[in-house]
Parts: sequence; structure tokens; C-alpha cells
Amino acid sequence: MAKMWEGRTDGMTDVTADDFNSSIRFDSRMYREDITGSVAHARMLKKQNIIPSGAADHIIEGLLGILSDLETGKLEIDPTAEDIHMFVEQVLTERIGDEGKMLHTARSRNDQVALDMRMYMRTKTGEISSLVKDLVVVLNEAAEKYTDAIMPGYTHLQRAQPIFFSQHLLAYEMMFLRDMSRLKDAVKRMNESPIGACALAGTTYDTDRDYEAGLLGFDSVCLNSMDAVSDRDFCLEILSDLSILMMHMSRLAEEILLWTSWEFRFVELADAYTTGSSIMPQKKNSDMAELIRGKTGRVYGDLMGLLTVMKGLPLAYNKDMQEDKEPVFDAMDTAVMCLSVLTPMISTMKVNQDRMKQAAQEGFINATDLADYMVRKGLPFRTAYKITGQIVGDCIRNGQILENLPLETYQTYWEQFDNDLYEAIDLTNAADTRTSKGGTSRQSIREQIEAVKEKLQEAS
Repeated sequence: MAKMWEGRTDGMTDVTADDFNSSIRFDSRMYREDITGSVAHARMLKKQNIIPSGAADHIIEGLLGILSDLETGKLEIDPTAEDIHMFVEQVLTERIGDEGKMLHTARSRNDQVALDMRMYMRTKTGEISSLVKDLVVVLNEAAEKYTDAIMPGYTHLQRAQPIFFSQHLLAYEMMFLRDMSRLKDAVKRMNESPIGACALAGTTYDTDRDYEAGLLGFDSVCLNSMDAVSDRDFCLEILSDLSILMMHMSRLAEEILLWTSWEFRFVELADAYTTGSSIMPQKKNSDMAELIRGKTGRVYGDLMGLLTVMKGLPLAYNKDMQEDKEPVFDAMDTAVMCLSVLTPMISTMKVNQDRMKQAAQEGFINATDLADYMVRKGLPFRTAYKITGQIVGDCIRNGQILENLPLETYQTYWEQFDNDLYEAIDLTNAADTRTSKGGTSRQSIREQIEAVKEKLQEAS
């Protein structure tokens, strides 16, 4: 394919250098955005009488024909083209003649590619946000289902205090709700149109950038032409947001890996989200969760790669910025893939409530409640703390748990123990009495579940 930029040079480049310079193999995915943007540009040129009305109509008709042919497979993208912009313009010119060459009036590939990226990422970010919302819905349904399931809460990976399983799930819901909020905010900043900035300094033509931006669904235009073509903050912000999202998914995946281990046995994944071993027939591996955890590093790498590309670039556009697409596309594809697996993985997993409760009992996680009981009876906290420690130590040595220790034995440590202590150290009661706002009581959990539903409704 001939180079559209022939003139200053003969347009001939070394074959290897040509392939090195080309971006068609990855930016071809933006063909819809490129054609949609070009249609809007032609309409603006027509409105402003920059090109003849008839020529603009022929350009628009030609572009829509190219889009239709690409969608149906009648036309295939030429892998030897330099980029998607040149490919579309070349095909347009072949189909309608010299009028096709008028399309690029009052724009440059610099502002054109920035436009395509913003439009593509705006759509893809919406898709990712929708998938995150689906995940929150599934987690919230599980939280509603397992409101009575007691489990040990952990700090330092040590059993700490009794909580309801719902409280644990809700913690992740809060993380993913923040991810949705971050992505929404990023789209707000992204939704400024760079088209019309041209190469870097704007144009001498009487363009209407606001009109063109409106046709394409932008809220406003980039105010500075140099910033418009050299800005990739919107890419970096999305990569940062996706890195945080992946981190949250990775943490949840790690929990699932722990919970499905034979040592925990808190949950069991559906066979569809596990694999077996090539040599050990008893194995049921949570490989999909491991891959989510592993792919998080990949998205981190995408962010760090583009940060490194951008850190030393002078204004305005530099070819280095072609390196924005592959990390952005990769991170978005990875996030979509992980969300598409994680959500059904959660919705189909089985929860072993009995095993969770057993683990809670074995961990003496109601020890704080035993100490609080003595404090309510008038004992200083530090004294109550010491007595509780002695009781727990003796229980461990004798293979007992706090709930089954006879009252007479309790009274050897402190005479004022009474039968009401068993109600105080009951695991369900211990969790249910944490009634502070946001705590693990069932009343608090119900409030959190409803609050999440409201936020999801607002996000619709």
C-alpha cells in the first residue's frame, strides 16, 4: 500500500523498518471509532463549508460503506497498511476517488489517533464497569444468602474474631464499588475531544470543534491544542484504575484459594472453574483463581510500561506514544477476561457453613468477648485480659473450647463467672453484638446489603 505521506520523501522504507513502524496489527480494533470519527469530521467540514457539500456526502456514504463491509467481513483490513487511519482513508479514496482525499482537511493523525483512543476507551471502560457491577450483584446475593454463616475473621492470617461470612463478602463489595466510581470519574476526564487540534498548533480553517465533539458524544473539547495531541493521562488513569481493580480481584482470588484448600475447606468451586492434576488423581485445583492472581502482575506491567514511555517526552506528539495502545488494550482485555470468569465462579461456589463454624470454635476467637464479659462485671480490662489468656492456654493444653468448659472450671479462675457467660461467648451472639455502624452484626449486614443495592441502582 502506498504511503499517504509521500512528498517530502519518496515514501519508501526498509521492509523491517516498515513493519517496526506499523501499528495496524493492534490499532485495527479501533476501526469503528476511526470511521465514526471521520463521519463526524466530514459533517463538520460540510457544515463549515470547508469542503463542498456533495463531496462531504460522498465521503460519509463511502465511510459507512466501509464500516458495513468490515462488519460483515466483505472487506478485510490490509495487514500491510501503516495504521487503521491510513487504511480507511486509502480504501475510501479507492472507492470514491479524489474526493476521499478531502477528508483529512483540518486534522492530523495526531489528533485523530487521540480521538480514536478516547472513543474506544470510553466504550470499553463502560463494558468493564458493567462487568464489575455484575460481580458486585453476585457478591451481594451471596451476602444476603449467608447472613447467618459464622466464620473466623483474620488478622495476620491468624483467627481473630467471629464474623459473619456476609461481612467478609461485603468488604470486597465496597472495594469493587470504589472501582466502579474510579472508572466513572476517569471517563469524565477522558470525555474531552482532541479533534481539531491537528498536529499540535490547531488549523487556519474555520472549524467548529464543539459541533464535532457533540456529534461524537463528548462533553467538551481539549482547551490546548498541544496538550490535546500529547496527553495520555487518560490512558494512564485507566491503567491505574484497572491495576487497583485487578489488585482487588487478586485479593479475592487469594481468599478463594485459601478457602478451597483442604486445610480450610470453607468453600468448594464448581468443576467448571477447577482443573485436575496430570499425576495426582485426588487433586481439584483452583487454577482459574490462580490465573486471576497471576494476571494482576501483567496489568501492573502495562501501567509501569506506559508511565516509563511518557516520563521523558517533550511536547508535543512523539512516535513513542504509539506505545500507548498495546498496554491499554492488553489491560482492558485482561480485566474483561478475569471479571468474566470470577463472577460465575463466585455465583456457583458452595459454602461449607459447618466447617466455617468449626474453624471459628477451634480458634478461640470469642476470647475477647470473654474478657469483655468480665469487664462488664466490674473487672479492669487488663486483669480480664490476663485471666482470659490463662483460660485459653489451659483449654489448648487440654483439648477443650471455651463454649464447652464447665462453669465450675471457669469459677476457679474468677468466682463471679455465672451461667450468662455462655450467652456472651456464643459465636453467633459475639458477632451479632457488634452493632456499631459498619460492624459485623446481622442488622449492620442487612443495612450494608441495602446500601449496596441503592448504589447499584444509582449506577444503572
